[in-house]
Amino acid sequence: MKSNVGGIDRILRIVIGLVLVGLAATGSVGWWGWLGLVLLATGAIGWCPPYALFGWNTCSMKKTD
Repeated sequence: MKSNVGGIDRILRIVIGLVLVGLAATGSVGWWGWLGLVLLATGAIGWCPPYALFGWNTCSMKKTD
């Protein structure tokens, strides 16, 4: 799997995922808060299946000179 989730995207996924899981664990939101685990996983591994399906990539381009 080639990484398709860039730096800022990864950070946002991890932060939002942690917030959602924390809210779900405390009972502040419903069951859907556990979907934050998906954001945590995709942020941690740097690969998102829907991005791959649609050909999206938020990784920065590396210059080759």
